Amino acid sequence: MREIVLDTETTGFEPSEGHRIVEIGAVELFNHVPTGKTYHQYINPERDMPTEAFQVHGISEEFLRDKPVFALIAQEFLDFIGTDSKLVIHNAAFDMKFLNAELSWVRKPLIAADRAVDTLMMARRKFPGSPASLDALCRRFGIDNSSRTLHGALLDSEILAEVYLELIGGRQPGFGLNIETRAKTDVVSEDWRPRPRPQPLPARLTQAEAEAHAAFVAKMGEKAIWLR
Repeated sequence: MREIVLDTETTGFEPSEGHRIVEIGAVELFNHVPTGKTYHQYINPERDMPTEAFQVHGISEEFLRDKPVFALIAQEFLDFIGTDSKLVIHNAAFDMKFLNAELSWVRKPLIAADRAVDTLMMARRKFPGSPASLDALCRRFGIDNSSRTLHGALLDSEILAEVYLELIGGRQPGFGLNIETRAKTDVVSEDWRPRPRPQPLPARLTQAEAEAHAAFVAKMGEKAIWLR
């Protein structure tokens, strides 16, 4: 199962007010394990960078000036996320709103809402009444986010991947090997048959336990199955 943990950084809160995406970061998981494949792109928003956005992201207008506009990276981004992989996002409604606005402006296919897995809602259901920000969840799960002095899409995606794995039951949610892995690692001959151990395992009964059992069976009479 392929999943994409994703985060965006924007110039503001509403695409309807002209705000744009300035950064996308994404991390690929396969069967809940990071594959090492990532996607990261800064984007020229073709508008002023508000002071408050610079303070949050540390990204200046000058830095973004030579970066590609969204239209030039839209297909590359869509190719990375694929057509059916789940998108793991913290506060998914926000990122999905911006992504689909940007895609609609360049006439690209929109992302279906049911592809999004919202870790914010997962955390609120699992820990009702507790803080559910990414930083709060890092503290809860003991995840090191000391390098997160500013919001950055790729770093936040990498941290969110760790948080997500904890939310679904820990960093190793399953103990079994999948079928494909077993096929590669377990080689069993067709004529294999179970055979007795060359040396029987030593008894774990104490002498007192053996005597107690014998006395118990003796009370059952001569037809007791243990006497056959």
